[in-house]
Amino acid sequence: MLEVRNLSLAVRIDGRQVEAVSDLSLRLEPGRVLGLVGESGCGKSLTAQAMLRLGEHQGVEKTAGDILLDGESLFALDEPALRRVRGKRIAMVFQEPMTALNPVFSIGSQMMDVIRMHLDLDKTARRARAVQLLQDVGLEDAEGLLKQYPDALSGGMRQRVLIAIAMAADPDYIIADEPTTALDVSVQKRIIALLLNLQRQRGLGLLLVTHDFGLVAEMCDDVAVMYAGQIVERGTVAEIFDHPAHPYTRALMACRPEVSAPGAALPVIPGQVPPPGSWPAGCHFADRCELATDDCRRAAVAEDAWMDDAHRARCLRVLQC
Repeated sequence: MLEVRNLSLAVRIDGRQVEAVSDLSLRLEPGRVLGLVGESGCGKSLTAQAMLRLGEHQGVEKTAGDILLDGESLFALDEPALRRVRGKRIAMVFQEPMTALNPVFSIGSQMMDVIRMHLDLDKTARRARAVQLLQDVGLEDAEGLLKQYPDALSGGMRQRVLIAIAMAADPDYIIADEPTTALDVSVQKRIIALLLNLQRQRGLGLLLVTHDFGLVAEMCDDVAVMYAGQIVERGTVAEIFDHPAHPYTRALMACRPEVSAPGAALPVIPGQVPPPGSWPAGCHFADRCELATDDCRRAAVAEDAWMDDAHRARCLRVLQC
């Protein structure tokens, strides 16, 4: 199991350290897909990158909590041990493939670097594996693609290459950080189908970071809803969609175009996500919530303020739909 336990992260803004993720807990299990959903600026990508301890050289600092892989703390690993985890146990698919791939190295060079680092194969076997991986993600003329550079490929092809690289060492977990954001709708569907097929075939644990509830409904087993650095609600897909408990979850779901009347204006959530350093003392959503009371604003709200078995919400005013 890959578990994030009461994690808090801080970043430096204007010379001062401010909390950007607060008391966050997640569990990613083999064979299941967990959706991490929320508006831009909630801290989703920061959380995803922290699960591989990325961002530390850019000033992201853990201030509390831990990340455990099969019970072992990732923060206890030195750099060589951490490099063996990245790619081999946990792999990542980034949201912008053009910046995730190195433009001055060929596709084959970048793929075989990962294979060489994690697998004991000779040069011929590494090349054969790279070809097979490209074929597995649905790319034709895999031999020819190994010689190409990223700028010669379309956005959808580059994203498939990133998925192939993520699969290179047969990881146990994949973190997909908004993997379809930069792609057109038809390519998005193919990439999602590919990820889901690979996840099911290999029994991977998949964390899907997204702002799209449609993707969550299509792909995920479990959901964690994030707002202003906190998980405000989590449960199974059925629980979240059938009985959303937190006002923020209900507001997000009401904004989906597919549930709005044709021609009608889309609902909006008034206000915006408060940036790190300006979070209120109580519920982070209180200033945008029509149900908020003085109790909501007075003190921090626990993640399990409301519970129904594994379904829980960080809210004092839960009203089951």
